[in-house]
Amino acid sequence: MGYSSYIQRFLDYCRLQKDLDAKTVKAYRIDLEQFDRYLGEQGLVISKESVLNYISFLNANYKERSVKRKVASIKVFCSYLSEEKMLGENPFLGMRLKLPHSRNLPRVIPLRVIEAMLFEAHRQIKSATTEARRRSALRETAAMELLFATGMRVSELCGLRCQDVDLEDGVVRIRGKGRKERMNQIENDEVLHSLVEYRKVEVVSGVPSFFLNRCHRPLSDQSVRMILDKYAQQVNAQQHITPHMFRHSFATLLLDADVDLRYIQHLLGHSSISTTQIYTHVSSSKLRSILATKHPRNNLFLE
Repeated sequence: MGYSSYIQRFLDYCRLQKDLDAKTVKAYRIDLEQFDRYLGEQGLVISKESVLNYISFLNANYKERSVKRKVASIKVFCSYLSEEKMLGENPFLGMRLKLPHSRNLPRVIPLRVIEAMLFEAHRQIKSATTEARRRSALRETAAMELLFATGMRVSELCGLRCQDVDLEDGVVRIRGKGRKERMNQIENDEVLHSLVEYRKVEVVSGVPSFFLNRCHRPLSDQSVRMILDKYAQQVNAQQHITPHMFRHSFATLLLDADVDLRYIQHLLGHSSISTTQIYTHVSSSKLRSILATKHPRNNLFLE
């Protein structure tokens, strides 16, 4: 017995009724089709035993993060089947799962490297010898400046529409995970100037996206990664730099500057403060400062 028709009904439900974004639905499809293939190859149906066997298979072949995502997909699928009376009993009821847990600390970019990348981007605007090169440099600079200024995800950056960016008041409407929206302010004049100059050369009638590629189509995640790779190489950065590292650096540097964690939570668009708390484990420079200035041993004089 295959579950392909049930999987399709579940995906339609996620897309049409729960209004989940396309990436989430795609991840569900990949995970559930893999689970369905496993069941078919083993001649199994969905049950507590088959789910536990599959989890053992995942643990032996995939990294912890992938295992957790795949198990979560199966869990929500089984819950749907049970609620819709397509499954006799939800196999996860009463099941005690102990998945391996280790939290990988976010990787951050040294501020001097971010400064060097932005400096090089601005330099290329000034040194551009053709209008096409200047337009590219303006696009690249504006994208990097906005990533660092707001801490937004790369998907949020690429999904920005012209109407989301108020250049007069310096406010950006960001559409995050689960269709949640937040408003982030831009208080740096150079960042605003970069966005204004970019929009002067990149306005295409009938195209709502704020960031466009050379073909006047919405800028893709991969294009942003290529931009960061380009400038990381040009400044000889000693690490592979990703868009999400700009987000991590944004949060960590704000924490270093004594910004309250709940403000950082809002700026990042985290639903739970527990998600934001991971940055308290990263801010080693802040801990060093606390120990240097606040530790009572500094007040002991033994001579």
